[in-house]
Amino acid sequence: MPSVLCLITDGFEEVETITPVDFLRRAEVEVTVAAMGDSIHVTGRNNITIHADLPIAMVTDLEAFDLLLIPGGPMVAALRSDGRAAALAKKYHDSGKPVAAICAAPTILKDAGLLQGTQFTCHNGVRSELADAIADQTVVEDNNIITSQGAGTSIDFALALVRRIAGPEVEARVRTGVML
Repeated sequence: MPSVLCLITDGFEEVETITPVDFLRRAEVEVTVAAMGDSIHVTGRNNITIHADLPIAMVTDLEAFDLLLIPGGPMVAALRSDGRAAALAKKYHDSGKPVAAICAAPTILKDAGLLQGTQFTCHNGVRSELADAIADQTVVEDNNIITSQGAGTSIDFALALVRRIAGPEVEARVRTGVML
């Protein structure tokens, strides 16, 4: 069964996190939502608190997953200053595994040195930092980098992740199941 590691901390964008996790789990992909802090209780930008599966410190092999998912939202500033998400993204990328980032999270990929010569998109709010972003595509896939613009593009992003990790047949099944 394919597996995904999703990183969150306080200030995560709820839609950009829950939609991909939900769609991936509908596709029977094993998703581990890891809280970057010590608690599994993580509060999003809109004061919705979720229970992560476990704190990141309890993940025994961070590189054992097939895809790394980094949602956006105000949490991105904390993830950038922490540095672990960028280091992990680089490890995944260097080992040929896909890295997915939405909204402001592509700035973490920039910090990891993964966007040079890569096509990507991001939220309008970070375009001044990511001037090479593609503005007219909701999801951009370039080799093992998958990016999306924001909460409003979360379904397209989630389906791209399902297609990448589980295949087009499973994506079609998920689409049918959610009435798309």
